[in-house]
Amino acid sequence: MYNVILKSGVRHLICNDHLPVEQTIIEPADKTSEMVRMGEEITDQLELIPGRLFIKRIIRPKYVLSKKDQDNQIENTGESSSIFIADLPSFPIPKCMVETGLLSQIFIDKFIDHLPFYRQIQRYKREDVELKASTIDGWQTQVTTLLEPLYACLKNKVLSQGYIQVDESPVKVLDRNKKGKTHLGYHWVYHSPLEKTLIYDYRPSRKREAPVEMLANFKGYLQCDGYVAYKEFKHKEGVTLVGCMAHARRYFEKALDNNKSKAEHVMLEIQKLYKIERIAKQEKYAHKKRYELRLEKSQPILAELVKWLIRERAEALPKSEIGKAINYMLNQWEEIIAFLHDGGIEIDNNQIESSIRPLALGRKNYLFAGSHNGAKRAAMFYSFFGTCKKHEVNPSDWLKYVLDNIADTKMSKLENLLPQNFKK
Repeated sequence: MYNVILKSGVRHLICNDHLPVEQTIIEPADKTSEMVRMGEEITDQLELIPGRLFIKRIIRPKYVLSKKDQDNQIENTGESSSIFIADLPSFPIPKCMVETGLLSQIFIDKFIDHLPFYRQIQRYKREDVELKASTIDGWQTQVTTLLEPLYACLKNKVLSQGYIQVDESPVKVLDRNKKGKTHLGYHWVYHSPLEKTLIYDYRPSRKREAPVEMLANFKGYLQCDGYVAYKEFKHKEGVTLVGCMAHARRYFEKALDNNKSKAEHVMLEIQKLYKIERIAKQEKYAHKKRYELRLEKSQPILAELVKWLIRERAEALPKSEIGKAINYMLNQWEEIIAFLHDGGIEIDNNQIESSIRPLALGRKNYLFAGSHNGAKRAAMFYSFFGTCKKHEVNPSDWLKYVLDNIADTKMSKLENLLPQNFKK
């Protein structure tokens, strides 16, 4: 970030200290040898040099023993190793023409800046570098294969937490069996608020089998909206369903045109609850203190609200917008107030919804995934880059480091490469 400051009529740009400075000194046209320098005027301008492509050439000299040394070697060992050359370093993709810096940039452009591969190809073409779509697709396949063990490691970390938020978002997938048509698949997102990690899991449908399979061994708090697929966990031993206050509020927001006074009443009560949450956040309350604050301040508000909802349900038309809002909140009441049980639980699912936004931006740019496998590969990168964002890790630095080191990392040490454990 930078600020613009005007000093003595000169536009002065003050940049962050991490940016390099290239200085140009402009002397007056007059002869200054007899003058006394009294100071200087400084004008800063932010400049950019476009990304630079270059060939990274590795040269390994080859050596041979002299005739005398060869004879001595044969005499001493019975063998002759006449040619000596250094081993090649480990490459993420063996015998590949691309280095990790360019590989990282390609995936950053695709999954963070939402630049489809065909647009990247056009950009490199302006630099007189021809890259084929099939080549980049091949690189993506090889990199995702390389990262699959790390993706599995991240998934295990997320699912081992005792508190998970879950939500799902649609993604169009090209249907190769029906020309010109797409299939509606879903990215299911599982987020650990306490560890600030998340995992995307692509499934061809929105059926309940997706979370049931993914969370087969999960124990703890599961926060979600009222979608029927999550009802499977309501009576599962060891799992406590937690609702989302933000989802409940949206129903009343939709009902403003139907019955403004009643909808506004509930929204104002919910606003009081969020004010309490803001106090806890601003004061950086520990979980225990937030739990106590909620019991003191939030529980009485909710107790009065549920009485009001029960009374009003008797008068509201079930199919009216206000009727739908009241029924949704009452049907979800046990889950919605579950955040009172533990100070570590959030009042809503907004954290995971913000994690899903890159999917929406991606849909606007590349419209659909090319295949189900392509959607699965995208899920992997969204998982890694989403976790990078939550831990304020530069995703480009992280991915390049991982590609440089994962081939030589033991499975037992793989966790060290996860974004949350990355140190520049």
